[in-house]
Amino acid sequence: MSSRDAILGAIRANRPAPSDLPEVPLFDEGRGDGLLGRFFAAFQTMGGKVLEVGGDGDPLAHLRARLASAGDVVSRVPEIAGNRDLDLTLPPSSLADVDIAIVRAAFGVAETGSIALSERELGVNTLAYLAQHLIVLLDPTDVVINIHHAYQRPEFAQSRYLVFHTGPSATADIEGVLIHGAQGVRSLSILPLPRG
Repeated sequence: MSSRDAILGAIRANRPAPSDLPEVPLFDEGRGDGLLGRFFAAFQTMGGKVLEVGGDGDPLAHLRARLASAGDVVSRVPEIAGNRDLDLTLPPSSLADVDIAIVRAAFGVAETGSIALSERELGVNTLAYLAQHLIVLLDPTDVVINIHHAYQRPEFAQSRYLVFHTGPSATADIEGVLIHGAQGVRSLSILPLPRG
């Protein structure tokens, strides 16, 4: 018997009996009011922009006006059309010239101002990083209190890939100069819009 086998055998023989994991609280007591307002405040603190919902019966009017002068627009939502299809047969790097990507968030987190995106929302994961500008539709009822509640969501069990985005890409140097769009999207905007 090798030293390795002896050590591993001793570990196996002296392993403690299994025990239940401790109950972890959700830390949500008294924090359930005003989730959307708290979400927007945290999101804007991180450099995100909240888009204005259009009037006259068209909540997407302001967004449509912005897209009219945009370059390549990839839309992953049925509410608004893009001018470029997402070709799943091309390499993910082919999305490097996308000007605007429009997706719908799986959910948002009020505590951090984060939005959750999975492969279901993105189609190709690099869409959330290579596009110049990311516009996210968020159903106001899909905002949870904190990360503890976020991990209770079914998307974690049902997705192979899930990422939290909290504002646009940013970096800062030692002198405190903050630059947005350094390694990823230059802007991250949210339009509060209920699911169709």
